[in-house]
Amino acid sequence: MSAQNTSAAQPVTDVHAHVLLPSLQAEVESRDPDGAREAAALELTRNGAASLAVSGPMVGARIPRLTDVNVRLASMDEQGVDRQWVSPSPSHIYPWAGEQLAVWIACEANRLVAEHVSQAPDRLIGLGLVPLQHPSRIAECLDDAVLGRGLAGVEISSFAGDVELSDERLEPFWSRAEELGVVVFLHPFGCSLDARLDRYYLSNTVGQPVENAVALSHLIFSGVLDRHPRLKVVAAHGGGYLPTSIGRSDHAWRKRPDAHVCLDEPSSYLRRLWFDTVVHDADVLRHLIAVAGASQVLLGSDFPFDMGTEDPVGFVRGAALSEPVEHDILAGNAAQLLNERVSA
Repeated sequence: MSAQNTSAAQPVTDVHAHVLLPSLQAEVESRDPDGAREAAALELTRNGAASLAVSGPMVGARIPRLTDVNVRLASMDEQGVDRQWVSPSPSHIYPWAGEQLAVWIACEANRLVAEHVSQAPDRLIGLGLVPLQHPSRIAECLDDAVLGRGLAGVEISSFAGDVELSDERLEPFWSRAEELGVVVFLHPFGCSLDARLDRYYLSNTVGQPVENAVALSHLIFSGVLDRHPRLKVVAAHGGGYLPTSIGRSDHAWRKRPDAHVCLDEPSSYLRRLWFDTVVHDADVLRHLIAVAGASQVLLGSDFPFDMGTEDPVGFVRGAALSEPVEHDILAGNAAQLLNERVSA
C-alpha cells in the first residue's frame, strides 16, 4: 500500500473500478447463443455502429488493466490510489438471461471476482452480482456473494426487464442487504431510450445519467428508503442528472398527490445515498457535495474505461474543497461505509 497517500486506517479508495471476466462471457455465449446474439443486436440498436467501432478497440486496449492484478496495482500506484472496490464490467450483468442461467452467472461472477481480489486482499475489495430480473432468486445470490465469497456487496443495474428498483418483489433483497450492512452499487448497463441515442455516443453521455436518475427516483418516490433506512446504495456517475435537478422532484412531491408517496421531500433522500465523483466537472462535484453532503461522496474513476478519469485523485484535489472534505471523499467516507458493516 502506498503510505504517501494517507494512513493505513483510511487509505485512498476508488469505489468505482471494474474487472472483465472473459471466461464468464465465453460460457454465457456457449450456454445461450441465441440470447447472446439478440443482446448483441440490441447493443447495436442502442449504441449505433460508429460507437461500437470505437468501443471495441478501447476495451481491447484495456484488457490487461481489467484482468491482470499486477497491471491493475501498477495503475493504482500511478493514480495515487491505495484501494479499489472492484465490480464486474457492466457488460456482465446480462439482464436478458433466463432464471437458471442468470443465477449461474451471478454465482460464477461472485467466484471470479473473489478470486481476482484475493490476489491483493490488502488493496482490492470485491463486489458481486445478483440477477435483478429474477427477484425471487436475488437474496440467495446476495448471500452467495457476501457470505459465500466474502465480497463487500453487489452491483446492480438501473432496471432489468420489467423490474424497476421500486418493484415490490425486491423487498426481500433490500431487507437482506440492509440486514447484512453491505454495499449495493448502482451502475446502469445500457439505456432504455434505445435508438434515440444511437449516435454521437449519446447512449453513454446522456443515457447513463438518465438511467441513474430514473433508478434513484424509483428508490426515493416509492418509499424503499423509508422502509429500509440503513441501506447502503452507492450511485455511479454522481447519481446522473438527479442531484442537479432535484428541485423539480421536490416540487412534484409538494404539488401532486401521485408523487407524494415517500415520507419526506425527495431532496432529503440524497443524504441517505452515496455517490461517486465521476462527474467530470468540478462545479458539478461541488454541487453534489452541497445537496448530498460531504459524507455521502466517494472517490470514483470508472477504471479503466475511457468515460472514466485517469486521475481521479487529482480531480478531487483540484476542486477547491476544504481539507477535511477532500480527505473524507478520498478516504474517510469509504472506510466508514465498510466499517459499519454488521455480521450476519
